[in-house]
Amino acid sequence: MSDRILHECGLAVVRLLQPLDWYREARGDLLWGLRRLFLLMEKQHNRGQDGAGIGTVRFDVPPGELFIDRVRSAQRNPIERLFDGVVGPLAGLSETELDALDGEALKRRLPLLGELMLGHLRYGTHGGRTTDVCHPYLRKNIVASRNLAVAGNFNLTNSPDIFQELLSYGLDPVGESDTQVVLEKIGYYLDREHEQLSATTGEGSFLGLSGRPLADEVSKQLDLIRILRNATERFDGGFVFSGLLGNGDLFVCRDAAGIRPAFMYRDEAVVAVASERAALVTAFNVPPDAIDELPPAHALEVKRDGRVRIEPYTEPLPVKQCTFERIYFSRGNDRDIYNERKQLGANVARRVLDEIDWDISRTVFGFVPNTAETAFMGLREEIDALLRRRNGEELWSRIEDGTVTREDVDRLIRTRARTDKVAHKDQRLRTFITHDGARRDLVSHIYDVTRGTVTSEDTLVMIDDSIVRGTTLRESIITMLARLNPRRIIVVSSAPPIMYPDCYGIDMSQLGRFIAFEAAITLLHDRGEEGLLVEIEEACRSQADLPPERMENHVARIYQRFTLNEIEDRIAELIRSDDLDWSGEISVVYQSVEGLLEAMPAHTGDWYFTGNYPTAGGFRVLNTAFLNWRKSDERRAY
Repeated sequence: MSDRILHECGLAVVRLLQPLDWYREARGDLLWGLRRLFLLMEKQHNRGQDGAGIGTVRFDVPPGELFIDRVRSAQRNPIERLFDGVVGPLAGLSETELDALDGEALKRRLPLLGELMLGHLRYGTHGGRTTDVCHPYLRKNIVASRNLAVAGNFNLTNSPDIFQELLSYGLDPVGESDTQVVLEKIGYYLDREHEQLSATTGEGSFLGLSGRPLADEVSKQLDLIRILRNATERFDGGFVFSGLLGNGDLFVCRDAAGIRPAFMYRDEAVVAVASERAALVTAFNVPPDAIDELPPAHALEVKRDGRVRIEPYTEPLPVKQCTFERIYFSRGNDRDIYNERKQLGANVARRVLDEIDWDISRTVFGFVPNTAETAFMGLREEIDALLRRRNGEELWSRIEDGTVTREDVDRLIRTRARTDKVAHKDQRLRTFITHDGARRDLVSHIYDVTRGTVTSEDTLVMIDDSIVRGTTLRESIITMLARLNPRRIIVVSSAPPIMYPDCYGIDMSQLGRFIAFEAAITLLHDRGEEGLLVEIEEACRSQADLPPERMENHVARIYQRFTLNEIEDRIAELIRSDDLDWSGEISVVYQSVEGLLEAMPAHTGDWYFTGNYPTAGGFRVLNTAFLNWRKSDERRAY
């Protein structure tokens, strides 16, 4: 993808089901569980490079010792730093000394080695870049079962409302971030659950328990799914979050529409959860079919004694699993994601051929590195298939009428798409010069090209996985491709145009930054229809105080004025920089929404492209985003 989009985070959970010494005998490694956590986090590093954290609960520790703890880092290479620190106390031991340690001795040396471990990778969409904002967040208490560590991959559209609700309970939470609100809301109902269980099992009840027996009984009877049912009642957003209790209980909770992903693996040794199926497949060396999806509106509960329960905690919404993460930032080695991305490329092949008038001999195909490579493979394969079909029909027709020649056979058999590795992306290029002109010059060199692959008679077709803001296309990619001096450049997006803001965990909340929106607005101005913007502003203001459930998408009226081709043509003009020293033609081809849904029929969360939000809060965010744009307010809309 050319535009850098910050996005949702990654989650990793490892719950060991056996004593630590069992893993030495059965898996050949006392640190087997810790290494699985490392692999799950490392294999999801695409989901978080702004920080990472680990939370641990240790079972059966002696009184007075730490039973729940966490460590976080916002430095470079945070995963490596965290795990180097976790196993650091073993650095001076010989292999013989390590082999002599049993599970309990190892736990004494490694305070963050436990039976229940939670890992998190952070991509900061709007928060800071400090350790304080890294997960897990921790709520401490002197009672083990009231300790709570929470980490997740989520954004709520109504965090301020929930914060006010906490205040109405008589609480004084510090911080209004989504994570803090989630932590305190669950913590509040965790406390309520303790109070109710203490009343029904404590002094004056039939059981009449007190002291340690009462604490143990309450801990055993805690119903985490009931707690989540109460705590999440007003949550509006996309989320998967996990919580560790100091008594060893675990929960993982997924939103009612399935917006954010969660996958599980379970065998005799472990219960594990991750944001990506491919990470679980690799970490546990199992086939994809061994991995289950945590259903939307469901929660996973694992009690301290190993009992596992998966049940609904809320009423489900229509399932709207996010399509954009499948297109862009999920790991491409997942079996289904790989095939979906190839199909996205295949689904634009006929439009691309029509755009070049099927002139294959004077067209070179390439891709914008790095995530568009799989879509490029699908595009190339489908173009070759369409060419074979067309050429086969022509050959058969010539055979039937007796006009076929040897040259015809050679030409029709040999015709294939010309493909080359035209563009390359440098891993890191620091733009340390702050002067705008000099900085733009450096930005233009983030991508480089292979000279000699394209001639001045060629059309150059470059596929990208998506075009969101168009900034990198304008400032870097088009500039570099133009140095090859092709006759024409066609930029193909395997995704439809991004037209609406996101509010569920991806950094796309400002409407005015989308190049498709910019294109539509300039087209309105060209037609003298600016009055429509005033009408939409009035409509948005009139519903600003309505409940989100009653809000409508008025912004759609802008896009309804134009065809996809009109939007594409205007974007092609917008991505040409004023100082581009090349006179060739630029065209843009987008995927259709129909092509998107055909490529991934199980994932219908297409609100970025259609404005069909999966939760009511999405329409409130859209409303606010448009009003913010009208007054040049750069704040996010939620």
